[in-house]
Amino acid sequence: MAQPLGIHARRGALKLLDAVLRRGETIEQAQGAALKDIRKPADRALALALANEALRWLMDLDALIDSATKKPLPDDAKPRMVLRLMLAGWLRLETPPHAVIATGLPLLSGGPRRLAHGVFSTLSKGEVALPDAPSLPAEAAARWGERAGAIAQGLAQPPEVDLAIRNASQTDEWQAKLGGVSLMPGHVRVPRGTAIEKLPGYAEGAWWVQDLAAQLPARLLGEGEGRHVLDLCAAPGGKTLALAAQGWQVTALDISKRRLGLLKDNLKRTGLKASTVRADALSWEPKHQFDAILLDAPCTATGTCRRHPDVLHRIGPRQIEEMTELQSALIERASGWLKPGGTLVYAVCSLEADEGEEQAERVTLTPDPIRAEELPQGLTPTPEGWLRTDPGMLGDQGGLDGFFVVRWRA
Repeated sequence: MAQPLGIHARRGALKLLDAVLRRGETIEQAQGAALKDIRKPADRALALALANEALRWLMDLDALIDSATKKPLPDDAKPRMVLRLMLAGWLRLETPPHAVIATGLPLLSGGPRRLAHGVFSTLSKGEVALPDAPSLPAEAAARWGERAGAIAQGLAQPPEVDLAIRNASQTDEWQAKLGGVSLMPGHVRVPRGTAIEKLPGYAEGAWWVQDLAAQLPARLLGEGEGRHVLDLCAAPGGKTLALAAQGWQVTALDISKRRLGLLKDNLKRTGLKASTVRADALSWEPKHQFDAILLDAPCTATGTCRRHPDVLHRIGPRQIEEMTELQSALIERASGWLKPGGTLVYAVCSLEADEGEEQAERVTLTPDPIRAEELPQGLTPTPEGWLRTDPGMLGDQGGLDGFFVVRWRA
């Protein structure tokens, strides 16, 4: 009997969902095994879209499922997993109910199939809908406090694609060629789903993909004028490229051979120059001090939840504590590698105060407050001179990732 069209994508999405929710893997980590048998790019893209939308709206999908069952299904029960994907396909990807049933039910057999069929039929025949913004997991909402509502609003849609322009003076030119919008010099935003490699300027390295918020830490070091900067934890290289384009002599350090390979590929494509070092920043010793250091530290990455909604369900107190200990050690080491008067920028793509504000409060270097004129319109520094971005900010312009950034001088 022929398999329904799209069944392979649904099987892949189910494996992804299971890897995240049951084993705590990231979507990126799970892709290799979960999608290895899926050959068609369109099917792989559909599997990822289904899994990501199920994770983005998980709390609300579960509420719908529970409303149509007499007895709540266990969180990790296969019928619940399949129903999450079926509802995500119907309510988020606008797949017709008959196609959802045809591709979803074959993932189950026997009683579980009849259960899922009954639940989905009940919901699809009713006047059900998702809220305007996803409900956050209770733990995340508690950690983010009064910011939680605005953050949730920023998660309602997957993000568009931000590009960093190599030559900021050519922003208007590339905005016209790319058909996008610009929110600051050196930035252009294009619609999601764009085939990146086919866009004008890709082959000649006129730009690279980098979220608007992720572009800001390097900008806050200004023009390099030939001075020496260390990009700690540099791969896959967006910040290294930005620093090189700003005229810095860049030493880019990272522990990952694979990610450094991506950085080198980006340098080659853009024609920009940097020295790369593969080493552990906790044991590496530089041969000289630096005029500036950019530490975009390893973190929980909860600020990337617009594009990686798995972080909403994987991150808890244990992961946050592990990251804060590592960040503190990296800040301490980096502080000793600065020339007198040198600048240190610390950044994390995290929404957690433990990794941002609380880290900044413990550092004894001289504050170098971030100024409003250094930021895109619509963003303002905190009273302390720090930068905190949340996914809900700039919402009418498409939003941005959650980041914390602070700057000091030695």
